[in-house]
Amino acid sequence: MTFSIAFSAGVTPTKWTRTWAERRPDAPLEVFRTDAGEQVAVLHDGRADVSLVRLPVDATGLSVITLYNEVPVVVFAKDHELAARETVELADLAGEHLLQNPDDVPEWRDIATEVQGGTRRPLPKLRDLDDVVEQVAAGVGIAILPHSLARLHSRKDVVSRPVTGVAETQVGLAWVTAKTTDDVQEFIGIVRGRSTASSRGDTVVVRGEPVKKVKKTAKAKEAAKAAREAAAKKKPNQPKKQGAAPGRTRAAVPKKGKRRGSR
Repeated sequence: MTFSIAFSAGVTPTKWTRTWAERRPDAPLEVFRTDAGEQVAVLHDGRADVSLVRLPVDATGLSVITLYNEVPVVVFAKDHELAARETVELADLAGEHLLQNPDDVPEWRDIATEVQGGTRRPLPKLRDLDDVVEQVAAGVGIAILPHSLARLHSRKDVVSRPVTGVAETQVGLAWVTAKTTDDVQEFIGIVRGRSTASSRGDTVVVRGEPVKKVKKTAKAKEAAKAAREAAAKKKPNQPKKQGAAPGRTRAAVPKKGKRRGSR
């Protein structure tokens, strides 16, 4: 049976899908990319079993775990005056025109000159990030994006630099809680780095707290130790023999006295 994985643009699921293929050759994968507005919808309509999403999302009816954070970068034209810097501070972008909804970058919105002064002009019609980067290359404005998205839409006529003062974005794994199948659990283990030696059955829940089971090898060792101790108790104590140990000969010690020929 096919296992379907959706992923948001910029997210690279290759290392996890490769591990899945090695461990589960019986379950072929269907992997496809989603737009921002579909990354959760594909779960509810059944197109995907799990979805690699950019957080936050509407988690109604879903289970979500965070996988990693992404550094934000500012993208501007190659000849921009800030292009020579290795890192850009958010305050340096207050006078720029953002080619995104200001609410998408609230840190910029709260200091932006055009927002505070009411001079912000309407955005041109932008179908996707390719259109946004096209406008950036033309010098119309800037964009603030997760690093992987900026890399995905990189061009020779634009540059991107890490920007401080903007919160990192998060990538997570989401699935419908009511559809937490064994395959879903298997994929969760893969993205969390669980090895093939690990198993979901290796833990039990005691009063709501996960406790690891003792491995069989440890049990065997404990049983062997107990058997040895029991045998030692049953064995009668033997008195220690005086003298030399069996198989050994004590060297003769000459008596004290005068040597022959001595005066």
